[in-house]
Amino acid sequence: MINMKTGMPARSLAGHDRGKLYIIIRAEAEYVWVADGRCHTAAKPKKKNRKHIQAICRIPEAVEKALTAGEPLTDRIIISGIEATI
Repeated sequence: MINMKTGMPARSLAGHDRGKLYIIIRAEAEYVWVADGRCHTAAKPKKKNRKHIQAICRIPEAVEKALTAGEPLTDRIIISGIEATI
């Protein structure tokens, strides 16, 4: 199993949002909180079971810059990270 970290893109594998790309906002033992910057914003992320998403191990450059600078992930950064992943 992949070690899921904040900033990683993830694709939903189950649910009505199957196939949709998100950015992981927070990861815990059983669940992760993901956001897409539009429907599920950074302020109100979606809670997903770890086994219902597929993490992509390559963190987008815009997200990486924000995380290393200690800045919070904004919706604009999340959207650009998803677009860079596509």
